[in-house]
Amino acid sequence: MKLAEALVLRADSQKKIAQLKQRLDRVVKVQEGETPAEDPLVLLAEMKMTLDVQTVWIRRINKTNALTPFDADHSISDALAERDQLMQRRKLLSDTLEQASIRHERFSRSEVKFQRTIDVTGIQAEIDEISRTYREMDFKIQEMNWKTDLLD
Repeated sequence: MKLAEALVLRADSQKKIAQLKQRLDRVVKVQEGETPAEDPLVLLAEMKMTLDVQTVWIRRINKTNALTPFDADHSISDALAERDQLMQRRKLLSDTLEQASIRHERFSRSEVKFQRTIDVTGIQAEIDEISRTYREMDFKIQEMNWKTDLLD
């Protein structure tokens, strides 16, 4: 089995857990004298089983990511951490640009006028470069996911 397939199965188990939780939330409490539409104990047992399966997928995926080289100096785990850092950095810079946008909401000359304290063009260029690097790294990670065999 390829790493990408295991990632899909892990995602499926996460969705199933969320659905089971919703179903459980609907039946853990009923009006006095009523019976729940589903047995909460059965749902709890199914949730435990699904969590156990998910844990197996997570362990195997983590082991594979940690032991599989991404390049000469990094594992897939290292690449994932770097990709996440790029995403976070891009978001922080985008949020900063959003804060720096000046809205002209003045109604008279006596109101406060604001000015930017950052180089918007430079930051936008940095965001564009981070986005390009992120896309390239993500593509390579996805490619490796389909080429890498899942470890036991």
